[in-house]
Amino acid sequence: MIRLLLADDEELLRSALAALLALEGDLDVVAEAATSTDAVRLAHEHRPDLAVLDLEMPPTDGLRAAEEIRAAELPTRIVLVTRHARPAVLRRALTVGVRGFVPKTTPAARLSEIIRDIAAGRRYVDPDIAASALTEDDCPLTDRELAVLRAARTGASVVEIAAEVHLAPGTVRNLSAAMSKLGAPTLPHARLRSRGGTPIAAAHHAWQQGWI
Repeated sequence: MIRLLLADDEELLRSALAALLALEGDLDVVAEAATSTDAVRLAHEHRPDLAVLDLEMPPTDGLRAAEEIRAAELPTRIVLVTRHARPAVLRRALTVGVRGFVPKTTPAARLSEIIRDIAAGRRYVDPDIAASALTEDDCPLTDRELAVLRAARTGASVVEIAAEVHLAPGTVRNLSAAMSKLGAPTLPHARLRSRGGTPIAAAHHAWQQGWI
């Protein structure tokens, strides 16, 4: 029996998938989560064989949840599902140790087969996503710049971002060079929040590209 954790913020889709997978004699859905935070908590609690995580899941996303599950060295293999398959996300997912990457258009019967393959130790990446990833340009940003932009997506101020990523506020404000790499407005010309501002334009662009 393959024990599964399903995580998706859309309850109707999650419940329907759970019901379909439950029809398979060798698959057992032991937990369901609506947020990335709950997904990590339930992974620790149930230690499932495999977690099927929605990529676009609040409050962070499925990839961040996968990173936390993998960092905890739980015996849980990860499958990410997504509506918007951004190739750069695939690269990050494989680096983290995600074993499967599939679009939400995948039929439940096919997903069951993929789950069995991954539970047996194999990998699966949707062929179209893999092909796109091979032709995509590399991310031009450094790890530090990506960390700041990732924090900026929450709408935090410069001071809040600095605290989260353990940098000085002045360093965060100096993201003008990073933003110019993205073709987004530089910090001196961007509209900033009264508490110090955040590079929202660059963060949104980086998210669209799948870099954060």
